[in-house]
Amino acid sequence: MGRFIYDTMANSVDIDDRTLAHLRIVVMNKLRRSEAFMFDVEVGDGSGRRSFWIHPSVPLQFHFFGSRNPRINRLWIEELMQSASGPNGLSIVPEPDEPSGEEA
Repeated sequence: MGRFIYDTMANSVDIDDRTLAHLRIVVMNKLRRSEAFMFDVEVGDGSGRRSFWIHPSVPLQFHFFGSRNPRINRLWIEELMQSASGPNGLSIVPEPDEPSGEEA
């Protein structure tokens, strides 16, 4: 389990390391283009949802508790990028199956 930290620890949420690795790529790409966007996420303790207005001027951290980098699913990155560019902003969508070696 990792942690997404936006500005301060008071503005953090726990997210699975695998999911967090994919979110990191999406956020990094959006901010590289100086695109601000909304990030909406369910709070792991069941207390509801949190929405973060992601802007290049606000410091953020991705804290991974695991030591191994997960394999990246390009299809999931594409779906998350599409979500981040939509009217409701980035939300965690289910990970799609990766195509088999023959289909890729």
